[in-house]
Amino acid sequence: MTNPPPSPRRLHALLARRHGGLVIFFAVFLALSFLTRVALLMKAAHDVTWNPSLLAAFLWGSLYDLGAAAFAALPLTVLFAMLPAKFFTWRWAQRLSLVAGFFLIYALLFGLVAEWTFWDEFGVRFNFIAVDYLVYTKEVIGNIRESYNLPAILGGVFAVTLVVHGLVWRTTWPMRWLQAPVEPWRTRCRAGALWFAGSLVFGGLLSSDWQPDFRNSFNREIGKNGLWSLFAAFKANRLDYDDFYPTIPMDAAFRRVQLNLTLDGSTLLRPGGEDTLRLVRNDGPELHPNVIQITVESLSADFLSIFNRASHLTPELEALAAKSLVFDNFYATGTRTDRGMEALTLALPPTPGRSLVKRPANENLFTLGSIFRAKGYDTAFLYGGFGYFDNMNYFFGHNGYRVIDRNVVTKEDITFANVWGACDEDLFRWTIREADAAHAAGRPFHYFVMTTSNHRPFTYPEGRIDLPPKISGRAGAVKYTDYAIGKLIREAAKKPWFKDTVFVIVADHCASSAGKTELPIQNYHIPLIIYAPGGQVAPGHIRALTSQVDYAPTLLGLLRWTYQSRFFGHDVRKVRSEDTHALLGNYQKLGLLKGSDFVVLKPIRQQAQFLYDWSTFALAERPVDPALRDEAISYYQAANHLYEQHGYGEIPLIQPGELYPAPKKP
Repeated sequence: MTNPPPSPRRLHALLARRHGGLVIFFAVFLALSFLTRVALLMKAAHDVTWNPSLLAAFLWGSLYDLGAAAFAALPLTVLFAMLPAKFFTWRWAQRLSLVAGFFLIYALLFGLVAEWTFWDEFGVRFNFIAVDYLVYTKEVIGNIRESYNLPAILGGVFAVTLVVHGLVWRTTWPMRWLQAPVEPWRTRCRAGALWFAGSLVFGGLLSSDWQPDFRNSFNREIGKNGLWSLFAAFKANRLDYDDFYPTIPMDAAFRRVQLNLTLDGSTLLRPGGEDTLRLVRNDGPELHPNVIQITVESLSADFLSIFNRASHLTPELEALAAKSLVFDNFYATGTRTDRGMEALTLALPPTPGRSLVKRPANENLFTLGSIFRAKGYDTAFLYGGFGYFDNMNYFFGHNGYRVIDRNVVTKEDITFANVWGACDEDLFRWTIREADAAHAAGRPFHYFVMTTSNHRPFTYPEGRIDLPPKISGRAGAVKYTDYAIGKLIREAAKKPWFKDTVFVIVADHCASSAGKTELPIQNYHIPLIIYAPGGQVAPGHIRALTSQVDYAPTLLGLLRWTYQSRFFGHDVRKVRSEDTHALLGNYQKLGLLKGSDFVVLKPIRQQAQFLYDWSTFALAERPVDPALRDEAISYYQAANHLYEQHGYGEIPLIQPGELYPAPKKP
């Protein structure tokens, strides 16, 4: 064996011990974490701000790399202490250690590739989305298998692992560790306890909240560690609003919410109470058409030529929009499908953490479906995939909707499918069949239809459009979904119920939520198109600022219904333009956009206000307006309180003017 290269004596002494293997582990972990950060920086080269903040991002990132390594090293610390004293003197044990080292390096390199693909889709390091994906392994693994050349990726990782493994073990330091002197039990335990305590204390004290707010969110993401962020997101998957966000007295919060919600002329039924219960009146005879709501996966407004003249992906929707009511400034409340479902059915602001679709105690809530059901409608949720994903079946099934998903149809009903579900054409064919059955039974119907084709791996039936599946990426999937919607309208036009039906085309969220700012407003802009071939809803444009929480009350207003409501949105046609707003957020940050003023609430009890430039999408920070801040707080605080206190339940069918009971407390 050659002599070790010159190095500090302390390092040599540390390596020549049983727990010296942890030094090697930390060195490899930190080196690959640094390499991951450099790779992501190159990928985001056009999005990051190339200024000294990148150096700060790398410094903070190194700190979180160390914290992640400290937690990851804990099992090794215990293992090294518990293995027999002479374990590493046995040749087979040394070989086993080399094999274990190979798989450890492979796992770290595979994590690098996983972060690259996650960034490619979401523009961020691992976060709460990755936590959810760990739950739904079938869909996620299937999506990866159908989207990427896994044999090539796994083989490439294997080859790079061989190189890195060879570089590590060809040096003399690792071999010095394997040939360390035999240590007695007490010595191993004492060293293990010191390593374990040091790693645990450092990792436990380090907080994600220490990272400064960079002006460019891409710079901030570069400064994270994927593994650290994953566990931090797991810990913060549900955030208690009162503990983490700015608050005002609860009675003041409800007063503000009630004042804002009655700007459309509705009447409070429990004024002064902790409730949003009110009577919404509309003039004229009620209309009772069927309503088919097509909720399109990841359909950004930018994909539609009516919003972006450079796009040529949606000729069917463009033709449909010409004879529809189009909402020009309609915004998603969140960045996930479950958030879109939450807002479109419940008309609730996006409470922090998980959406109500996936939370416990989400049964028998006040929903758009419950209003339709009270009017005698057949209500159903139709989904091309398996609805256990994201808890969709449970949520809709326990809130008055029949559930029709891939589980309940026959094999013959599926002509094409990928891991996410049957193609949109199949889903729309099921929808027409359900409509035929409801019409034959003499019942009006309201269907919430959720598509899947506009989702990676972007596969769909051959020969439908002029873009080939998969290799065309998102563009092909958008154009195919547009084709399928056009086909649905043409097939429905042959049915006797067609002119008695209102078709709603709306997105769940945008295709991408990543941006340079904390909440990139332009990446929440989605389409809402309401088409009524029977003339129940007049064509035109609504230019008022609107978000998904306003969808249900605006739709019911268009139908001239009078009803009791707990919705947090209004019929935007009845509100002055200066009073309209959009509520939008992600799992941590909560925003209120009003005019060009944008207030953001975030942990821990932080707040910020920006001036939004509608032409450049830039956000310029400005002093916080206390009144606007309190308005934002009131929406989110009251919504969270109603959920926690079970106060957002279905409304008893009693006549207007009667005394309404207070919500039951747990």
